[in-house]
Order: sequence, then C-alpha cells, then structure tokens
Amino acid sequence: MTSSPTPSPAAGAFEPIERVAHRLVGAAFSPHRHDTYTVALTMAGVQAFNYRGATRHSLPGQVLILHPEELHDGHCHDEAGFSYRAAYVPPTHVQAVLGGAELPFVANGVSTDPALIAAACTMVIDCADVTDPAAYEDALFDLANAMNNAAGRPAKVKIANRTAVMRAREFLDTAVVDGARLAQLEEVADCDRWQLSRDFRALLGTSPYRYLQHRRVDLAKQLLRDGATLADAAHGAGFADQSHFGRTFRKAVGLTPNAWLRSDLFRTIIL
Repeated sequence: MTSSPTPSPAAGAFEPIERVAHRLVGAAFSPHRHDTYTVALTMAGVQAFNYRGATRHSLPGQVLILHPEELHDGHCHDEAGFSYRAAYVPPTHVQAVLGGAELPFVANGVSTDPALIAAACTMVIDCADVTDPAAYEDALFDLANAMNNAAGRPAKVKIANRTAVMRAREFLDTAVVDGARLAQLEEVADCDRWQLSRDFRALLGTSPYRYLQHRRVDLAKQLLRDGATLADAAHGAGFADQSHFGRTFRKAVGLTPNAWLRSDLFRTIIL
C-alpha cells in the first residue's frame, strides 16, 4: 500500500489531502469511518463493501463515493482480490466550492455517472503527481459539482459576469509561465473565485486552469518550432517538469511532444 499527502493548494486555504494506492487479496478492512469524502476508483477486480445496510460492489470503470462519517468496511469479492486508488477529500473543501449548500450524498456509494467518474479520475489519478496547487483547485471544482449533480441537486444558474471573466482571461494571458491561482484571479476580476470558475466555464468553455495549460502548450510548441529541446520547452513554458509537460501536451494535442515533432502537422506548420 502506498499513501502520500498532496501539498496544500495555498498556505492557510486548504490542508493537504491524502491519496492511497492499495491492492487487497485475502484480507479485509474492518468497519470504520472517515471524516472526509472517500473518492475511490477500482483499478482491477471487484471491490465489495457493506454500506448503509447493504453489500455494494465497485467494478473497474465505476467510482466509489462514501459520505463523511458513514460506517463501511471493505473486502474481496473473490480470491483474485482487487486494487484501487483513492483520495480523501475534506467536506470543508467541497463546501468552499458549493458555498454553504448541503453536502451532496451519492446514493448507494457507487456511481456510473460519466461526469462524476471523469472528475474522480482527475482528482485521484491526474492530480496525484502534479505539484501545481491550481490543478487541485480545478479538480476540486469539478468533483464538488459532479457530486452535487449526481446527488440530484444541480447548482442554481446565475447570469455570468462577462467583465470578470475577461479580466481573468487577460491576466492569465500574461501569466503563462509563472501561473496563477484562483485567489489571484479573484483579486484581479473582483469576483468570488468559485463563481468566477463557473462563469469562466460558461463563457469560454473551459476552466481557468485548463485555459492556462492550453496557453502553455501553445508556448511550448513555439519554443519547439524555434529549436528548443523538450526539456527547455517544458521549462520555458512554465511546466513543473518534463513528465507533466508530456501529459498535458498529449491531452491538448492528442500526440506526445516527440510524436508531434515528427508529424506532418508540425512540418506543415513550419513550412
């Protein structure tokens, strides 16, 4: 079993969260409770657990969401065992996004909701090795809202503040290398950071964090066209390391940086 805390997104804002990766064969977790949300993805096998008076099963491709303070256990469905990855998200973090709304409760503890699964994958897997605290803020926003929707309580829709969004976008365009936190955008745009996140998505179709990542990929492409090495392009575009650069580039382009350099697309662009 491996367990590691994630650096807090901001000093004094969020405490670090714990993430684990574990394989269980022929053993069981006795009944216990967490004071956090358990957000877990079964990676292989079948995970069985008793929760709210019934035995549940989590399969690969599903997401397990356990509400804080709910008693549960965990055991193998068969002799093959199972493996899973999980993140433990404090309810205070979820509340920061939802702004005082009742904590969402996901019925039965297991969901096949595509948006919730995608948000959980980002929180549990994609953010695990990323040190940029803005990545956690972005994942937290998506997870909290996906849980809220899965619980049947969609957030109230408000008219988007276009002026605030444009101010935030202009600031992000100047902060490609250095990066930006939601707290900075809140100050620049004079708008609550979580409302700004909603409005940014509504008007521009992406989150502030992902908008910044796309601008970093654009800058890295230009540096590569100018002859930079992969390492220099990653550093020059503001990525924490070459591994993070590679993952982000592939998500944005559909190719690794090396494959893009060898592609007809790259040769066509530079002719």
